[in-house]
Amino acid sequence: MGSGEWCLQERDSIRSDSISSNENVSETGCLSIIVLGASGDLAKKKTFPALFHLYCQGFLPPHEVHIFGYARTKISGDGLRNRIHGYLASDRNASPSEDVSKFLQLIQYVSGSYDAAEGFQLLDKEIAKHEISKSSQEGSSRRLFYLALPPSVYPSVCRMIRKYCMNKSDLGGWTRIVVEKPFGKDLDSAEQLSSHIGELFDEPQIYRIDHYLGKELVQNLLVLRFANRFFLPLWNRDNINNVQIVFREDFGTEGRGGYFDEYGIIRDIIQNHLLQVLCLVAMERPVSLKPEHIRDEKVKVLQSVLPIKDEDVVLGQYEGYRDDPTVPDHSNTPTFATVILHIHNERWEGVPFILKAGKALNSRKAEIRVQFKDVPGDIFKCKKQGRNEFVIRLQPSEAMYMKLTVKQPGLEMSTVQSELDLSYRQRYQGVTIPEAYERLILDTIRGDQQHFVRRDELKAAWEIFTPLLHRIDNGEMKPIPYQPGSRGPAEADELSAKAGYVQTHGYIWIPPTL
Repeated sequence: MGSGEWCLQERDSIRSDSISSNENVSETGCLSIIVLGASGDLAKKKTFPALFHLYCQGFLPPHEVHIFGYARTKISGDGLRNRIHGYLASDRNASPSEDVSKFLQLIQYVSGSYDAAEGFQLLDKEIAKHEISKSSQEGSSRRLFYLALPPSVYPSVCRMIRKYCMNKSDLGGWTRIVVEKPFGKDLDSAEQLSSHIGELFDEPQIYRIDHYLGKELVQNLLVLRFANRFFLPLWNRDNINNVQIVFREDFGTEGRGGYFDEYGIIRDIIQNHLLQVLCLVAMERPVSLKPEHIRDEKVKVLQSVLPIKDEDVVLGQYEGYRDDPTVPDHSNTPTFATVILHIHNERWEGVPFILKAGKALNSRKAEIRVQFKDVPGDIFKCKKQGRNEFVIRLQPSEAMYMKLTVKQPGLEMSTVQSELDLSYRQRYQGVTIPEAYERLILDTIRGDQQHFVRRDELKAAWEIFTPLLHRIDNGEMKPIPYQPGSRGPAEADELSAKAGYVQTHGYIWIPPTL
C-alpha cells in the first residue's frame, strides 16, 4: 500500500485536534514529549533546557509527563542524560541540583534510524508503556514530537511517525509535530516539504517554529500597537518615514561555516525571523486574538510586498569567511545583507522597510527602529540632531524607548536628544523573562498556533525572496567584502540613507542600571 493510501485511511479515523489556548496542561491524558535528534546541538542547547525550565515552573507535572529522546547515536539513556546535564543550569536558574536530577529521571532514550520501521516501532512501544503506567485511557493521551533535525529527514521521519507512532484522538488525545526552520531553501523546496508533511498531518497538527515569535518584545508588538491610543493615529505613511528591522552579530560562523554556506544570511535570518517581525509591525488589527485571525492579517501583509529590485539590495561577505576549511574557496554566500521591502497598501505605501542582518559586525543586537518624519515648521532648528524614533530592542537588554527632542537643562534655549525609556531589567526587577523556546513549546502543548507559521504564510514569504535568492545562487549578484568588526559594507549605509533613513549622530542609548 502506498504512503498516500494508508495516510488517507488513517486520517479518516483521526479527527483534527484542537485545544483552547487557555487550556491547562494537565486537563487531559498523560503527555509524552518526544525529541527527535536528541543527541544533536539544538536539542541539548535549546529543547531540553526549555523543557527543564517548564518543568521547574510546574508546567510539566512529573506524574503526567514523560520525555523521550530519539536519535541514531548509539548511546544509553544515561549517556543522553550526561550529555544534556551541563546545559540545564544557567544564570537565570537557581534550581537546586535535585530538580535537575528529578527532571533527568523523566528522560528515556531510544536509538534508531530515521527511515526504518524498527526504531519507531520500539519508540511507540516505549511510549505506550508510559501511557499504560499512568493509567491513561487509550485515545486520551497526548504525543508531541519535536523534530530537532535537518529538514532533509522530515519527510521520512513524518512518515514513520504517521505509520507507527500516532495517538488515536477519539477521546480527546492528540498527536502534534514541531518542525524547525529552515523550511526549505526556496519556494519550490518549501512547497515540496509542505506537501510531504501535509499529506500526513492536518494543518492544526503542524507547528512550524520560528523562535523569534517567542521573544518577549516581539510578543509585545500587538499589545503596543492595538492597546495604546497614541500609537493608532501615528502608525502609518503620513507620520512614519521608514522602519528598520536589524539583526547584528559580533561573531562569524565559528565552526558552522559549512552549514551556513548552504543557506546564507537571507535564508538564515531575513526570510524568516525579520520577515515575521515585519508582519507584526505592519499588519492591520485582527478581528480577534484567535490564532487564525492574527495569521490571516500577517498573510495579507506578505501578499502586499512588492517584488525586490536589485538596487534595493546590498550584500556583503566578511573577509576571512572563506578561510574556514568547510567553506568553498569561491563561495558567493552573503554573510551580510540589507534589503528594502515596499508594502503596496493604503497604510504603508511609500514607506521603506529596511531589513538588515549580518555576522562579524561591530555589535550584537536585534531591534526594530521606527523613524518618524521631520517636524514641519521646525522653529527650534533641531533637525540636524535627529528624528523622533520608537525603538524596540529585542536583544540583548530588552527595552523600548522613544527618542525625542527636549530642552537641554540650563539658562539657554538649546535642544538635545533624549529618550522616554522602558528597560525591562530595571522596570521589572525580579521577573524572569522566559526563553523563546519555553513559551513556544508550552503553546504547542496548549494547542495555540498564534506564534507559529501557517503554510500559506510560509509560501508567501518564499515568494518574496526566492527570485533574489536564485540570482545570488547563480552568481548574478556578488557580496561586497567588509572588515570583521565593522558596520558592514559602506554601501549598505548609503542604501539606507537613499531610502530615507537619517542616522543620529552624537546620541547613544545607554541601558539604565538598577
